[in-house]
Amino acid sequence: MNNSKLRIAIVRLSALGDIVNTAVVLQIIHAYYPNARIDWFVEEAFAPILKNHPLIHEVIPIPLKRLKKTKHFSLLKEMVHTLRSREKYDYIIDAQGLLKSALVATFLPGKVHGFDFKSAREGVASWFYDTTSTIAYDLNVIKRNVMVICEALNIPYSDALIEEKIPIFSGLSSPNEAKIALVIGASWPSKCYPKEQFATLCDLLPSPCHLIWGSSTEYEDAQWIAQHCNNATIAPKMSLIELVDFIDQCRLTIGNDTGPTHIAWAMNRASITLFGPTNERMIYPTSINRFIKSPSQVNIFKINRNDFSIRDISPESIVKLLKELL
Repeated sequence: MNNSKLRIAIVRLSALGDIVNTAVVLQIIHAYYPNARIDWFVEEAFAPILKNHPLIHEVIPIPLKRLKKTKHFSLLKEMVHTLRSREKYDYIIDAQGLLKSALVATFLPGKVHGFDFKSAREGVASWFYDTTSTIAYDLNVIKRNVMVICEALNIPYSDALIEEKIPIFSGLSSPNEAKIALVIGASWPSKCYPKEQFATLCDLLPSPCHLIWGSSTEYEDAQWIAQHCNNATIAPKMSLIELVDFIDQCRLTIGNDTGPTHIAWAMNRASITLFGPTNERMIYPTSINRFIKSPSQVNIFKINRNDFSIRDISPESIVKLLKELL
C-alpha cells in the first residue's frame, strides 16, 4: 500500500499519563510510514497536549466525560455522527482496551485492531475488534502500547524503538540545573506521597523545589508543604502545554505515579517515580528514569486502592537515589 495515502486512527482517550506513554508510537509509525496521516481520538480534556504535535494530522476531542455528566442525548448523537462521518481509515487501533474506547473505535469507518480478551483491561472490549493482539496484561504498559500498534501496522517491534526515542513533545530543551519539580498529586489518595514527607524531602534536596499541582486539594497541599519547609515554591497553575515546557526545563522531576511525572520520561529528562499501590510496570525505567517502590506486593490484576504503603518510602531513600542519578 502506498503509505502516502495511508490513514491511521489511534484511539487512546485517557488518562494523561497513559496518553503520554502511548505518544511514543507517533515517531515509530513515522519512521516506517513517513507520509501516513495519523489522527488521534482523545478525551477532550487531554486534547491540548496532542493538538500541535507535528506527527499528528488531526486531534479529535471526544466528550465522554461531559456526556457522562450531562447525559444529553443530543451530545451522544452528535458524537456518534462525528465518528461515523469520518473518511474511511486503513487502520483503526484501540490502544486502550476499555469498553468506552472500543465503542469509539467501532463507530469509525474501517477495521479495528485491539487487544484480545485476555490482554485487554476490559475483556469485553475485544468483542468489538476485527483483529486482535495477544500481549500479556502484566507486561510493561509502554511496551504493550507500542506492541499493539506495531502489530496492527506490521512494524517489527524491538525495545530499541522505545529506548532510542527522541523527546515526544515539543519543548524548550534548556534544562535548568538548579530546578527540581515535585509532582505532589495523583488520581487516588493512596498513590500520593504524604505532604509531610514531601516537606522533609524538600529541605534535603540540593536545588530549589517547585511544587506541581492540578486540583484545589493539591494546591492546598502545596501551600502546606511550602509553609513547612524552606526550599519549596508553588508552581503556577499551568495548561498542559505549559506543564510540558515547565518539566522540560527542570533538572529532575520527582513524583507520584501520574501524568506530569511521566512527562519527564517523555521529554528525556531525569525522573524518580514513587510507587505504592502500583509498580514500575507503569513506567519504562532508563538510566535517568528511576523509581522507588514501597514494600507492598502489587497484584496488577486487582489493584488495591487502599494500599497506602507509599508512606513507607523515606525521604532519605529518595535523596540517596537522586545522588546516584545526578
